[in-house]
Amino acid sequence: MAQKIVPHLWFDNRTKDAVDTYVRAFSPLGDSCLLSSVVLPDTPSGDALNVEFMLAGHRFMAIDGGPYFRPNPSISFFVNFDPSRDPRAHEHLDGLWAILIEGGFALMDLGEYPFSSHYGWLQDRFGVSWQLILTDPDGEERPVIVPSLLFTREHAGQALAARDFWISVFGDSRPGLTAPYPAGMEPDVEGTLMFGDFVLEGQWFAAADSALDHSFSFDEGVSLLVECEDQDEIDRLWEALSAVPEAEQCGWLKDRFGVSWQIAPADMGQMMATGTPDQVRRLTEAFLPMRKLDVAALSAAWEGVSPGSD
Repeated sequence: MAQKIVPHLWFDNRTKDAVDTYVRAFSPLGDSCLLSSVVLPDTPSGDALNVEFMLAGHRFMAIDGGPYFRPNPSISFFVNFDPSRDPRAHEHLDGLWAILIEGGFALMDLGEYPFSSHYGWLQDRFGVSWQLILTDPDGEERPVIVPSLLFTREHAGQALAARDFWISVFGDSRPGLTAPYPAGMEPDVEGTLMFGDFVLEGQWFAAADSALDHSFSFDEGVSLLVECEDQDEIDRLWEALSAVPEAEQCGWLKDRFGVSWQIAPADMGQMMATGTPDQVRRLTEAFLPMRKLDVAALSAAWEGVSPGSD
């Protein structure tokens, strides 16, 4: 099944270094490579490198967007190492940790925990957070990489509401594991989500609440790009998700839980990756002033014709 929701990472002139590091680090897990690279001219951040890449079969995108945002642990990425599928799972976990921790730091030290015999959570030198876990092969199989959302600060306690809302918005969606906090786990409230996972558009995501005094919350440093089939789907998702009008810009929106989404035509990445410099320039000039993306206007810019002309 094609991946419809693509994590998007925001860097400040570090995209090439970050993507090169990630592809090298994940190569032992297979299916890790650079897919495309294009410079978007004359953006508010200048000429911006835009990259699509694959890590262990999971597509990502990244952009040199300037100093405005930076990834933080509110959205991290579980990397599942299943000994039943990979006899060298423990070794591969340690190897990935060694590369990603260089210049970064541990949020939870690599070691044994009640939920896993081998687990660690780190933030790498580019600001992206990864949770490496040796998984229990019992139960429903999970993919190697699972984006994980941590609801903190003003959004603490909203993880279950967000999960149920997103399941109502997206197709091929359902809840998975739900593990609420028991009593006596203050400051976390009994019944809020200690850990859970769920499926949106056939893809696994994880979520948890944390009422601890965190310095971070959701922002545009990590967003979720949804590739839509047509204008009708863009319109429907935009109407359902957008909750902060001032955050609407060139296909970006922010929902009621603070999570940033990009709602874009499915072929826009391909247009950028394969276009001539003039086509990429026209496309960039067209989408930068938009709030919600207009498929017809983007196609016209790509073709170099006036919108609505034959």
